Amino acid sequence: MFGRRKKSGAAEDAAGEAEQVVDETGTDAADQPRRMNLPPAPRPDGPWDISEVTRPEEGRVDLGGMFVPGVEGMELRVEVAGDAIVAATVVLRDSAVQLQAFAAPKKEGIWGEVREEIATGITQQGGIIDEVEGPLGWELRAQVPVQLPDGTGGVQLVRFVGVDGPRWFLRGVISGQGAVQPEAAGLLEQIVRDTVVVRGEGPMAPRDPIVLKLPNDAQMVPEGVQQDEQEGSRFSGGMGQLQRGPEITEVR
Repeated sequence: MFGRRKKSGAAEDAAGEAEQVVDETGTDAADQPRRMNLPPAPRPDGPWDISEVTRPEEGRVDLGGMFVPGVEGMELRVEVAGDAIVAATVVLRDSAVQLQAFAAPKKEGIWGEVREEIATGITQQGGIIDEVEGPLGWELRAQVPVQLPDGTGGVQLVRFVGVDGPRWFLRGVISGQGAVQPEAAGLLEQIVRDTVVVRGEGPMAPRDPIVLKLPNDAQMVPEGVQQDEQEGSRFSGGMGQLQRGPEITEVR
């Protein structure tokens, strides 16, 4: 889905030198904390692994690879890549959060590395990135260049949040008013925290998407089929390619 970037030449040498100056306390030569390739941090408030929840279906929608919290008045849309459902978006009034889960190494978190890749992709598009420690941990608050309906250029605010779990990684993309006013995004952040990830026991390569399924009572939304490459999307941030297919909406 989103590939690990390959370094070569001087970039690879620089990366190697940077790794050599990291001491056992996790700081580099400038005494700045290194937040990449660290073990997953504790998650006392979620999101949860399936092994940590007794009845994950209570108050949540069963999407197979994820149990997504149900909130009154929300729309739940799923997105496909090829024949597989790989993401779910909760739309709530004038805000939305897209949730996508991926396989991860057993003893190593990947959010630091993924965060760097997103930031690089957006800055290459001419956007602005601010890395802050928010309610869900380290996140990116991005100003992403977009083309407005009248053809002029504009900026859209987007928040990228992520949480490393046991052998999985959950990414959230918050848009709408939840990105414009982060202090008012408490319900969206709680949806991320209350999500339950079902990684499964089978072998998966790191960064492979955890495939989802439709809920039993889903209803098709007659919006046609969209085929946009995520690589060119304002939300991609260099995360790779994702094609959007038919959207399924459940109104709760």
